[in-house]
Amino acid sequence: MKKRFIFLSLFVYLTLFGISCSKSSTQISVQPTPPASTKNGVAVWITQADQSLKLIKQTLSSATGSLPNTASVIALDVTNTFQEVDGFGFTLTGGSATLIKKLPAASRTALLNELFGRSETAIGVSYLRVSVGASDLSASVFSYNDLAIGQTDIGLTQFTLAQDTIDLIPVLQEILSINPAIKIMASPWSPPVWMKDNKSSVGGKLMKEFYPVYANYFVKYIQQMKLKGITIDAVTIQNEPMNPNNNPSLKMEAVEQADFIKNHLGPAFKLNNIASKIIIWDHNCDLPQYPMDILADPAANTFIDGSAFHLYGGNISALSTVKAAYPNKNIYFTEQWTSKDGEFGGDLQWHIKNVIIGSLQNWSRVALEWNLANDASFGPHTPGGCTACKGALTIDGSIITRNVAYYIIAHVSKFVTPGSVRIAHTPVAGFPSVAFKTPEGKLVLLVLNESGNTQAVHVVQGDKWVRVELKNGSVSTIII
Repeated sequence: MKKRFIFLSLFVYLTLFGISCSKSSTQISVQPTPPASTKNGVAVWITQADQSLKLIKQTLSSATGSLPNTASVIALDVTNTFQEVDGFGFTLTGGSATLIKKLPAASRTALLNELFGRSETAIGVSYLRVSVGASDLSASVFSYNDLAIGQTDIGLTQFTLAQDTIDLIPVLQEILSINPAIKIMASPWSPPVWMKDNKSSVGGKLMKEFYPVYANYFVKYIQQMKLKGITIDAVTIQNEPMNPNNNPSLKMEAVEQADFIKNHLGPAFKLNNIASKIIIWDHNCDLPQYPMDILADPAANTFIDGSAFHLYGGNISALSTVKAAYPNKNIYFTEQWTSKDGEFGGDLQWHIKNVIIGSLQNWSRVALEWNLANDASFGPHTPGGCTACKGALTIDGSIITRNVAYYIIAHVSKFVTPGSVRIAHTPVAGFPSVAFKTPEGKLVLLVLNESGNTQAVHVVQGDKWVRVELKNGSVSTIII
């Protein structure tokens, strides 16, 4: 479907081309690059809350000179910079990998190029989180050292990545062939059950006598993934350490995490020349004291790169609370789910405002949505795992549906490349926004209209400006 509207303003006109994205295709459909005769073109990519447009490109002409007196102005300031960006993406769960691996080879290759490539038809996902062993969105519970009841393996002689060599590792290897620079974070949901006091995959504590063994478990994991051609850029100590109810899960208090890092994991990484970053917390914004308590331990602090957050509780400003207390430590936003019962427009606006704009305005180097893919029944998942988690993709046989999380991430991953820096800008009430300068020299502004009305904003950089008219509930990425 193609529509054309012409808006005349004081200095600027807008030509809008809308080509709908097919949810069942393996590539997004985009408007071709405007003709070379278009001068001062500014690209704007829009998703509407009502789904009438999904990541559709418009081309605006920019102007110079005086702005209208009534303009709502977002002025970009390239001289005032903040954190560098590592990337945007999802968790490639075991279930996601299984579904992707089952696709016909040509469909799988096309999908992975769409997700991880840098072409006009790709969205440029640049960061992935994976589980160390099973997450609750794996088809079954497993670790890399599962033993018969009553057995232990202090030397980890039975350690094996065999379970992940079926789907996860082959999919990661194919992704790396498309984007060798993609960064990968690894997070455990549970240690092997023989290391736990309750001998169960659900809850329990890591027994102190197995702290050094578990540290070596991390080392073996990183080393053996490297032999598969997969570099683990960072690890978190435990996914949601204050949630012992998931399957799998582990409860780990701040004092226990600090002890494990300073006396075992940090020294083990140093001894084995492991360069992977150590990241703490990896849980909600309602307990910023947890990572601050660990960072207050000088011995643990020296090994820690930063803290990771989810937003199932608390306020996104907690990221800035921790950053202000420990400004030399990095901040990461690593997980937020969308529900099978969610509504596209509501989820789009909430996640863009909080997960993307909110986390980045509060110093995060990454913004990750949760599961990359599920099937039509919201599986696979472990017994007791999440039954309502809606992936960025639904893969039903060979049919691929792009869900709201796909567009949430695409609005930044496609345009804000790794190494970009957040820059200052003047905010406008009713238009949450965040701005970047990319390594290629482009300026990127992500803006959400939650004003309640269709309104125009004027984006200004130096003596150049552009008028952008935004429908209520719409998300726009503007590239200057």
